[in-house]
Amino acid sequence: AYGGEICQVCRSVEVMDMNGNISTKGCSCMEFSYRHSILEENDGIVLSAIFELERKPQEEIREKMADLMNRRKTSQPLDLPSAGSAFKRPAGAYAAALIDQAGLKGFCVGGAGVSAKHAGFVVNNGGATAADVKEVLRQVADIVFEKSGFHLEPEVRIW
Repeated sequence: AYGGEICQVCRSVEVMDMNGNISTKGCSCMEFSYRHSILEENDGIVLSAIFELERKPQEEIREKMADLMNRRKTSQPLDLPSAGSAFKRPAGAYAAALIDQAGLKGFCVGGAGVSAKHAGFVVNNGGATAADVKEVLRQVADIVFEKSGFHLEPEVRIW
């Protein structure tokens, strides 16, 4: 987000596979790209990671942190529980814009709904169940496809 990616600072990741085997992988082995890592195919679990950060004056870091937090507060529904961005960005478009253009801001199923502040977030308006969230995701994806021809893929993993 905002011009930064985890691959820029990640040096290694300790991963456990579904058989309980633990290994350490270098950043290049993680195959990081937009909303993707090798764990998308391997279903591994990250146990820990080592990051190498750049030294900068403390005030510069504080200013950058404040700027990023302000951007998030003004554009994202941080006042309500959510799992963050609900859909991956499809090639050639932006999920939030497609959802907004489909008239789905505020669309709800039970206690879950598309944020009125940022259409890319599904929020818990109070009492949402997992079934409510899954149904919002399903219906939003169906309606966006019907209206735009773009397939929206959930950002969150649902097992």
